Amino acid sequence: MRIIRARELRKNMTDAERKLWNHLRNRQLGGLKFRRQHPIGKYVVDFVCFEKKIVIEVDGSQHLENRIYDAERTEWLEKQGFKVIRVWNNDVLNEIEVVLEELYEEIINYTSP
Repeated sequence: MRIIRARELRKNMTDAERKLWNHLRNRQLGGLKFRRQHPIGKYVVDFVCFEKKIVIEVDGSQHLENRIYDAERTEWLEKQGFKVIRVWNNDVLNEIEVVLEELYEEIINYTSP
């Protein structure tokens, strides 16, 4: 079921997810391979790099209403050894270069457990 959901999400990415994916795909960020809309456990994450155990979530305004769910999800992912990085839709859409610089710094300086 999660695989079907992940496929649907890949087909219906938001504008911000699509824009960020264009900069993550083909090892463009730090030479790391990212997957998009990928199932991990009972969740589907926006982007994941298994090599560094990094999850990138692109959040829109709906995440303000789902804070408890997001916190539980983040906690579970962190218990699995993933670092979760959240970026806002507006930042991706309006300041992609700044977002990419910040992601690069966090990813390069992170040592996975």
